[in-house]
Amino acid sequence: MNLDPKQTEAFRAVIKTGSFEQAALRLHLTPPAISQRVRALESALGNALVVRSRPCRPTEIGQRLLQYLKRATLLEADLMADLAERSDAPLVVVAALNADSLGTWFFPALADVLIKERVLLDLTVEDQDHTYSLLETGLAIGCISTEPKPMRGCTASPLGSMRYRLVASAAFRQQYFPNGLNRNAARKAPVVAYTNKDRLTSSFLLRRLGLPEGAYPCHYVPGAEPRFNAIRYGLGYGMVPQPLLQDALADGIVVDLAADAPLDILLYWHTWKVQSPRMESLSRQIIEAAPKILARPEEAC
Repeated sequence: MNLDPKQTEAFRAVIKTGSFEQAALRLHLTPPAISQRVRALESALGNALVVRSRPCRPTEIGQRLLQYLKRATLLEADLMADLAERSDAPLVVVAALNADSLGTWFFPALADVLIKERVLLDLTVEDQDHTYSLLETGLAIGCISTEPKPMRGCTASPLGSMRYRLVASAAFRQQYFPNGLNRNAARKAPVVAYTNKDRLTSSFLLRRLGLPEGAYPCHYVPGAEPRFNAIRYGLGYGMVPQPLLQDALADGIVVDLAADAPLDILLYWHTWKVQSPRMESLSRQIIEAAPKILARPEEAC
């Protein structure tokens, strides 16, 4: 059975925009025309593909179709690049990764590879516990995640460990924790997290002090550098990747509130088993390059 490109285009637009109306605007069609194409595709496949909610989201079969369409598009693009007159045509990589990886080791470890392979990046930044879902729904062809188990049809390769430390400015520690990190003081001290999906500091406080989320005030500051700046200038405290700290601890710009309890997070590179030759080569180089900067699991212990 051949998939109708107009129908699959309509389906992808509905999922991308979240509604039939917005998909119609994007494709310069009417909402009934979009609906008709999606229903025809569902009829051809014998399965519902879209949960008609607000926003619209794919069914389980719809997710499988999205994965297939994304992979097919990238395989075709890679083939066309190989057949193009220019042998150095760029490779487009749609990947999901966490802000800490992007803000610390990703470019130092991979810049040479990305330049050599003429890679054009299309990156989505998400919490490391949630990047996996973007691969699962077909919105990425690779991701950096804390999930060790590969999805069906994919591989999961360990990259190394990112070490985190619970830090604050010296003035913040004096104001909120003059007697050290304790439960009563932590109820009043603001935490700085990336988003409401960020669980690094909240998980630590739950384990260490028995404090659940919502038991203390919290700032939300997306981005590795902006979040660290919020902490170093005294707005709050939180888990910061060690590569960002560098000389800040030695110079007293920030202080470690739990020096006896660093947190090591093991990261994995997830991607499809069936890839284009160039993407397969890039994945192999990512797996080889990352451990040169990230700590190996045994070194992080």
